[in-house]
Amino acid sequence: MMAGMRASGLAAVLTVGLAGICTAGGPNASGMATAVDQPAVASLTVAAAHSLKPLFQEILPIFEIEHGVTVQVLYGPSQTLRQQIEKGAPIDVFLPEGVEEVRKLQKKGLTLNGGAQTYAQTSLVLVMSTTSQAASVSFRDALPDHAIRVALVDPKTSAMGEVTARALTKVDPASRSRSRILHAQHSDDVMNLVSTGGADVGLVYRVDAINSGQVRIIDEAPAGSDLPVQFGHAVVWTCRDSSRDVAEQFFDFIMSPRVQKLLLKYGFDSIPSKG
Repeated sequence: MMAGMRASGLAAVLTVGLAGICTAGGPNASGMATAVDQPAVASLTVAAAHSLKPLFQEILPIFEIEHGVTVQVLYGPSQTLRQQIEKGAPIDVFLPEGVEEVRKLQKKGLTLNGGAQTYAQTSLVLVMSTTSQAASVSFRDALPDHAIRVALVDPKTSAMGEVTARALTKVDPASRSRSRILHAQHSDDVMNLVSTGGADVGLVYRVDAINSGQVRIIDEAPAGSDLPVQFGHAVVWTCRDSSRDVAEQFFDFIMSPRVQKLLLKYGFDSIPSKG
């Protein structure tokens, strides 16, 4: 089963509405109401990074209303979602937590809208629980200290984990042999470990920390550690023909000035302008 399917609230409303319309047809010879054929409501299936949840809760209802579609979102680790797409999972649009995952699909000829398209970026930060009484530590001090439990996303399943692993190696080449590194499936799990005392500090994206409420940022990743992290988008080869136009419209929607402003509101950084 795919992780984290979000069924749109609007989808449920539309389903109920259509059911009401079908029973509201004109009477037949017996005086009973007859069903009225209605065109099927267009749908879009999006595979997305957990970091997009807060933003999507605000913008998806807007997109659904303006375009007359229903949207379902599969939230999960980006590597896992990419592998599902490679195996033919019924996904129309892919928005992973790193543009590299889009490029991997592109190299295999599994994207339909050209190369990787970037719509936002963020950075890596060190976090501590908001309720912790311990003294804050810096990025460079926390990693070599083997007494500190560090939580991070598993690099074997997540693009965010790969980014974190590269950053750790540059700051502390011996970090891979650390005995007190705790791996989690995604950023929410990392922050939960930190907030509940299962880890002393955690490494997550800035956008996740800002939207959490469970943790506070205590340091930024050092310059030169493969940052900033860019978020990419692609219409993928498993996109249904009936959803292709809506998939392209969705990217235009994400790149629109109003949504780009909302990305800043939710803690993303704007992408550098071209030219």
